[in-house]
Amino acid sequence: MPQLPAPDYPAEVRARLDADAEAIIGRYPDSRSALLPLLHLVQAEEGYVSRTGMRYCAQTLGLTTAEVTAVATFYSMYRRKPSGDYQVGVCTNTLCAVMGGDAIFDELKRHLGVGNNETTEDGKVTLEHIECNAACDFAPVVMVNWEFFDNQTPESARRLVDDLRAGRPVAPTRGAPLCTYKETARILAGFPDERPGAVEATGGAGPASLVGLRLAKGEAAPGARVVHPRGEAPRDAAPHDAPMPGSGHLSSHDAPQPTSASDPQHPSGPVGPVDEEGE
Repeated sequence: MPQLPAPDYPAEVRARLDADAEAIIGRYPDSRSALLPLLHLVQAEEGYVSRTGMRYCAQTLGLTTAEVTAVATFYSMYRRKPSGDYQVGVCTNTLCAVMGGDAIFDELKRHLGVGNNETTEDGKVTLEHIECNAACDFAPVVMVNWEFFDNQTPESARRLVDDLRAGRPVAPTRGAPLCTYKETARILAGFPDERPGAVEATGGAGPASLVGLRLAKGEAAPGARVVHPRGEAPRDAAPHDAPMPGSGHLSSHDAPQPTSASDPQHPSGPVGPVDEEGE
């Protein structure tokens, strides 16, 4: 059945959004470039991008609703239906999965009584599996409203969602303190986070992220350097570091591999006499 036109926002909401939208659009030389932050703005109003929100973006930017819908449905960060105050995302990509991400996701589905992209009855938690948190060195990782909770287990993840639903204080492993999903969406729209200390509470790379760099620099143990600085000859080069005659290879990591032409056990070309027919 054809859908009726989306209803408009109430006058007081529209006035507030118009003021914020004007500030957002003023950052760009072309108004249509403001679509992404404007979608975050309407998401901050309702907790998801509704048909009313898409209609508002289209009218404000002089776009068609089809153009706005194409963008809103492309990015997973825009919700298409009412969501909870806390978006709990469990990474189920390869490393997190083998480290326990699949077990965490299954436990939370059972514990919360919801499936993927579903919200608890109290409207507090929306559970989803996500493709990657870009934090493999802290696997398995759970994110709540885009803040990191590292090295999780099914038990710790269960305690996390229980605390969220009960309104108890929850602190991310690194990064700013938690806020609701609507508040997060407003920050993503480009408005400052005015909570005291929130901006200063940044989270950088931890020891697990830096151990490879320290090892490469020889800082992890005396003489343990595995990568020499660019432009310098390798220290204490072993004989296999020298290029093979005529190979043109400058690195032992790029040494020639056995092929039919170079492996005596697998010579190239015919292995027996060839008759006039080439058989």
